[in-house]
Amino acid sequence: MSAMGDRDQFDVLVVGAGPSGAAAAAWLADAGHRVLVVDRKAFPREKTCGDALTPRAVRQLEDLGLADELAPHLRFEGLRSIAHGVTIELPWPDHPDFPPYGYVIRRCDLDGLVADRAVKAGATLRTGTEALEPVVDGGLVRGAVLRAKGGSPEPVRARYVIVADGANSRFGRALGTARDRTYPLGVAARGYFQSPYHDEPWIESHLDLRDRAGNHLPGYGWVFPVGDGTVNVGVGLLSTFAGWKEVNTTHLFEAFCETAPARWGIAPDTACGPPTGGKLPTGLSVFPKVGPTWCTVGDASGAVNPFNGEGISLAYETGRLAADAIDEALRVGDGLALAGYPARLEERYGLYFKVARAFVRAIGNPAVMRELTRVGFYSRSLMEWVLRIMANLLRPDELGPAEVAYQLVERLVALGPEP
Repeated sequence: MSAMGDRDQFDVLVVGAGPSGAAAAAWLADAGHRVLVVDRKAFPREKTCGDALTPRAVRQLEDLGLADELAPHLRFEGLRSIAHGVTIELPWPDHPDFPPYGYVIRRCDLDGLVADRAVKAGATLRTGTEALEPVVDGGLVRGAVLRAKGGSPEPVRARYVIVADGANSRFGRALGTARDRTYPLGVAARGYFQSPYHDEPWIESHLDLRDRAGNHLPGYGWVFPVGDGTVNVGVGLLSTFAGWKEVNTTHLFEAFCETAPARWGIAPDTACGPPTGGKLPTGLSVFPKVGPTWCTVGDASGAVNPFNGEGISLAYETGRLAADAIDEALRVGDGLALAGYPARLEERYGLYFKVARAFVRAIGNPAVMRELTRVGFYSRSLMEWVLRIMANLLRPDELGPAEVAYQLVERLVALGPEP
């Protein structure tokens, strides 16, 4: 770690210009603060992602004033879920706070939209620039040593630092953050394929994966229409699934592509390139989330929904919560305001993620997973509740969301056989 004594150049340094970092930068710049955002990659760049924006993510982007920028992209009305030969189409529920629709937009386009929004608000963006190590002054993190591609290391000072450099978070590890390995870890692989059904208004999930011989496979699959002539196809599984370490995600991806509905046209000759993959810490599993002058957001904090592997909405929301906390700290001149950031996360997500962890532990047993999907798919009302809970879209006026979630998880687990 480096140290220097010059005056601060920025109020906030954001390490990572993905969804959480760019959103935090936009909100802080809107509030009039001097913000620098750096990202190791040059834009546009690809990311392993399903590319689907849930109503919660859309709400955050519309709050940022990006509704017009989203409008040209594929809008979808809900989730088509398939298992045991049964297909259920579940529209997004009506909700007072979130729209009843989502969008599919490639991350290479989406991340640029939000980063540009931050720049328009007054933030400075440097892509192709790596944060090598923290700048430390008097025992406090006061910026980072930055190096642009082909350049020399340069210390840059800031009063606060937001760590938003993704699931692997090298900068976070330099500050002492680590994933709690008792929390579920997600792994996924995805690729793009040309498809005649690229503009369908439903995203599709497959909860009963099998190989061509009919053998059950762990995990789940998805086909998300992108609207540009292609579909995003992927597979995922959690570390709660039995034998997950022995699962080769590339082989799982290939098996799903071989058995996905033929109408999509998923085949080697329609592939747009090789699949990419990655690991995702879930359930806010990275600790600590805050220091006296820094905090983590998005994937760097483990902000991925264990129920469904979705992290974009959580990235925008945690980026906004962090921006609120740092804005307060800057306005009142008291860093203790930042210390309340973990409590804000706990208030919003703590109980929900506790329920999610219990659920994914239960479905880690293949027999339980098969039985729950079999029973659930013959009860539309039950599946509607599952969608609401998995997407974190319970309405405030519904019977105590926490109690309802617990009751549903208990009911589902009770339906399945013992592990």
